[in-house]
Amino acid sequence: MRRPIIVVFLSLLMLALPAAWGAERGALFKISGSGHTMYLFGTMHVGLPGFYPLEPRIVGAVEDASVLALEVDLLQDPARLRAVMQTHALLDPGKPGFQDRSPAFRQRVEQALKKAKIDPAAVARFKPWLVATTLTLAEYASEGYQAELAVDLKLAQMARASKVPVIELESISAQFAMFDRLGLEEQWKFLEESVDMMENGKQRAEMRQIVDAWASADKAGLDAVAAKVESDTSVSGKFMQKILLDERNGPLADKLAALLVKQDKSVAAIGVLHLIGKNSVPALLGARGLTVERVY
Repeated sequence: MRRPIIVVFLSLLMLALPAAWGAERGALFKISGSGHTMYLFGTMHVGLPGFYPLEPRIVGAVEDASVLALEVDLLQDPARLRAVMQTHALLDPGKPGFQDRSPAFRQRVEQALKKAKIDPAAVARFKPWLVATTLTLAEYASEGYQAELAVDLKLAQMARASKVPVIELESISAQFAMFDRLGLEEQWKFLEESVDMMENGKQRAEMRQIVDAWASADKAGLDAVAAKVESDTSVSGKFMQKILLDERNGPLADKLAALLVKQDKSVAAIGVLHLIGKNSVPALLGARGLTVERVY
């Protein structure tokens, strides 16, 4: 469970699923403590028309919330993303790109890019992790996933329509900076693993597994995804578990616990992978003495 899961963290693109009016999707928890309550919703950073409308409990909770807390607010100034790209996503001048690797490796990457209708020259200065992510985003797009239907974006729009304040638990800069923690050779391995997964079809299968589990609020399916993440020993798999999940879950839990002290009827919405597995945010909140109830 590799690139598709990382894309659940990074992607803004989203396979047509059957529409269901107000169906349960993802995972929803009710957190209580300090005389206050919070709904904690597990999102996909991607979307489809059939995902909406979301079921009434989360819609009502957002519309009546004292505040909506997101990992990042996608409606804020897009110039932030351009600046972060310059700082964290592009190779330094003189650093070799994929076109400077072995002829066999270059050919495989270029074939994957062309199949995805991406001009290799357009991504020549991207760091290897971003080339890998770009390829995966293109595969999602080929299945019909739409940036403007990202779940986090929809929640932010709902909150603003109801004049609910929106706050960020993290920043785009901090999220992108995590990928700089990978050494350059690890990043090349990351890209190689991604191309392998695309060539053998495993990436598309894993993509469908996680989307299907989220779209039907399938607890067993989401637990199976979490088990795959925890057992993945690839470079990208270990990075996902140790850095993108375990290392972030503690600070996220701390911020949510602090928010619960200050605000009643708050709503927090973060990627669903943070809400499942052994060291999930709900488990950490429970360990902090808060009452955690899984709604679905």
